[in-house]
Amino acid sequence: MNKEIIYSMNTAYRGEYEIQGFSYGSGDKAACIVGAMRGNEFQQLYISSLLAKKLGELEARSAIVSGKKILLIPSINYSSFNVGKKYWITDNSDINRSFPGNPEGQATSRIAAAVMEKVTGYAYGIQFASFYMDGEFIPHVRMIETGKQSNSLASQFGMPYVLTAEPRSYDKATLNYNWQMRGTEAFSVYSGVTDTINGESANQAVSSVLRFLTRMGVIRYNCHAGYISTIMDEEDLLSIRSEHAAGFFKKLVQPGDEVVRGDIIANIINPMTGENTTDIYAPTDGIIFYCQNSPMIYQNSVIFKMIRRLHN
Repeated sequence: MNKEIIYSMNTAYRGEYEIQGFSYGSGDKAACIVGAMRGNEFQQLYISSLLAKKLGELEARSAIVSGKKILLIPSINYSSFNVGKKYWITDNSDINRSFPGNPEGQATSRIAAAVMEKVTGYAYGIQFASFYMDGEFIPHVRMIETGKQSNSLASQFGMPYVLTAEPRSYDKATLNYNWQMRGTEAFSVYSGVTDTINGESANQAVSSVLRFLTRMGVIRYNCHAGYISTIMDEEDLLSIRSEHAAGFFKKLVQPGDEVVRGDIIANIINPMTGENTTDIYAPTDGIIFYCQNSPMIYQNSVIFKMIRRLHN
């Protein structure tokens, strides 16, 4: 393992700011893996640390294929971790909405430009991303439909689901989108949670990356075959909203649970009286993909997303 300086700059409040990466093997730019970009992505940083340990062990056993280089950048925004903020500490901007970046721009734009320069040219790019909505969800691989994406390659991670999505305006300022536009096969791996640590889903994410790198001929590693991935469009997920008054949210199901139309999947409780004011019902048969984890739910909030079950 070799340490690489991805970017270094002087900041107004912290002096020298340095982003570090770790490289394994040498030669062709085979795979680049990026971890936490936000200061609340504890799960993504934890996954990166597990992967760093595993790649170090594989390199020590000469299990990185000769002529192949892997670059791992565990965190791009560690200063926000240090002060307990989600976004950049001085202006609350989001690094993953700043790509491809501007070397003469604001801090997050300069960081994005420097990172983009370092990660360009790799055959495969993997980001441990956090879901755009707060809550818990089924682990999956997400791909933005740029016309350059490969669903068959995404299936090689062996995750339960591959989610494809049309790029929204803000997606075009993300690392994943700009990686694809520069010729890298880019994938976002989502592991279930963000601001807490879930060891089971973290290990699943690490295994999925090692499985993918093995199948792409980058490392030599014996691993479980994983899932036969179900590929689906993000637009096909059914959103369930809280249509009534706000209240405490008591969920009765978890991501991955199968439900039948009419099942009660949550209660909304009056915060003043403690009475159950609303039952939330499953509108169709299917699988819970996402659920909100906030204790308080407000009117018209999305509280679940479901995968509809298709009947023959």
